[in-house]
Amino acid sequence: MQRWSRLFIPTLREAPADAEVASHKFLLRSGYIRQLGAGIYSYLFLGQRSINKIVGIVRQEMDKIGQEFLLPTIHPSELWEESGRWTTMGQNMFRLQDRKGAWLCLGMTHEEVMTDIARNELRSYKQLPQIWYQIQTKFRDEPRPKAGLLRVRQFIMKDSYSFDLDEAGLDVSYRKHDQAYRAIFTRCGLSFVAVEADSGAMGGSQSQEFMVYTDAGEDLIASCPKGDYAANVEKATSQLSPVTELAPTGDGKPELVHTPGKASIADVAEFFQILPAQDIKTVAYMAAVRNGKEVKWEPVVAFLRGDHTVNETKLSGLVKANELRPMQTEELEKYFGGPAGYLGPIGLGVSEHLHDGGVNVILDESLKARQNMVAGANKLDYHFRNVTPGRDFTWTIAADVRNAVEGEGCPVCGSPLKIAKAVEVGHIFKLGPRYTESMGARVLDPNGKEVTPIMGCYGIGIERILTASIEQNNDANGFWLPPAIAPFEVVVTITNVSDQNLLAAGARIAESLESAGFDVLLDDRDERAGVKFKDADLVGIPYRINVGKKAAEGQVELVTRGTASSEDVAIEEVASALRQKSGLA
Repeated sequence: MQRWSRLFIPTLREAPADAEVASHKFLLRSGYIRQLGAGIYSYLFLGQRSINKIVGIVRQEMDKIGQEFLLPTIHPSELWEESGRWTTMGQNMFRLQDRKGAWLCLGMTHEEVMTDIARNELRSYKQLPQIWYQIQTKFRDEPRPKAGLLRVRQFIMKDSYSFDLDEAGLDVSYRKHDQAYRAIFTRCGLSFVAVEADSGAMGGSQSQEFMVYTDAGEDLIASCPKGDYAANVEKATSQLSPVTELAPTGDGKPELVHTPGKASIADVAEFFQILPAQDIKTVAYMAAVRNGKEVKWEPVVAFLRGDHTVNETKLSGLVKANELRPMQTEELEKYFGGPAGYLGPIGLGVSEHLHDGGVNVILDESLKARQNMVAGANKLDYHFRNVTPGRDFTWTIAADVRNAVEGEGCPVCGSPLKIAKAVEVGHIFKLGPRYTESMGARVLDPNGKEVTPIMGCYGIGIERILTASIEQNNDANGFWLPPAIAPFEVVVTITNVSDQNLLAAGARIAESLESAGFDVLLDDRDERAGVKFKDADLVGIPYRINVGKKAAEGQVELVTRGTASSEDVAIEEVASALRQKSGLA
């Protein structure tokens, strides 16, 4: 049992002006955290207690499927050079030199370090499968730290890595993590959804994110109201309604039309009296593509409907680009021979295969069967009409590279998709041989043949569980955490500590609850009852026992923070009533 009067719990009546989202405001006001620098926070007493409880749940579930390691946070550059990520991570990576001039980095993630252990220690298929995990501090030079613990430069992550002999083994490791993650987030009291996702800088194939819906989130999730589909918009697809094709003009071949000053999609649609969906949008990029140890900039052009936007995550993954940037004026002149606003597909030099020296032309799948569309003519103040993909121009790859938007059809059942903000709390990937291949990890299979193990990577943001829970459970007065991750499950509030009978009764109740297995905070401060009630409402404790005048009659008030409800309970029945309310009965 802890006594509030002896603890450091620096609550604030108002949040700092720069705190915008609920979790940031309340973490500061409740004394869970204090900011040291941009994206750098100290965890104070209450915050650290919650973090420790979350870590405990994560560890218990991960111990069921894997083995815990603890790896260095400072890495030699050579490891990251072997995997090819020393350069591709760019400015997101903290880098430093030691006194001898050797380059090192602060670990953002540990694929390289785990693979180094595997290649030095694993020799035979008999040693597989392996699942290794750690709970460790990570570092990322976040360019725009904000929203408290949601976007930071130092954070705690549970990251795990599986090594298997083949795809079938990886499937098993992946499912084990899926089940473990669902158990972790359920035990932490989160309302979450698992969605299809992009693997991002980690690479790999199958990928799934665990998301918590909140307006504080920076991810957008497209989901079916019937529950048939959910995906991050970086990955989401949708069904499109049919578009009426334009009637051909003249001989039906591309016709050059003077369109003075009509550079935008809206202006072109108005000029031709068409829908934006009947126009071809051209989006031109230069893509940074790795070739061995070098990174080369290549032209990538995406064509899609005029009412659609490019999904740069999909496009980057398709062309295996580390980075995309818009073409500059001189590059537009080089590849198109025309200015922005009048770009189009006709006459463009197209690569037959990606990265073979020409222009990588990506046609969004929604254009494949279209006819008689309008497109830029690569000439100032001119457009073509009667443009038909496949007849009038070709492409390197046809693929889905557009953003799905709200109201489009679910790809499974056709129901209108909903799009909402969410926070990612966990992510699981199938990496395959990307790191084991590049770093030379090999084992002997049952036939004595040397083969490359395949990997999975699985992460959970520890602080994000805490912040997501606060985002889900707050009101104007503060927040409440699920008992499993709250710093204390119950606070026993003595309304008047100058009354020795109340003081003694409160202490007895707190001791009895502690003996019954509850994590108890005794508020024995010499403060007005109203101040204590406000503090208790603020700091995330889910239950409160008010010890007041009715204690002389053997009664106390049991307050449930989440529902703002209360009831009188006999003192000898407090433990059983609390156990029933908290789901422990």
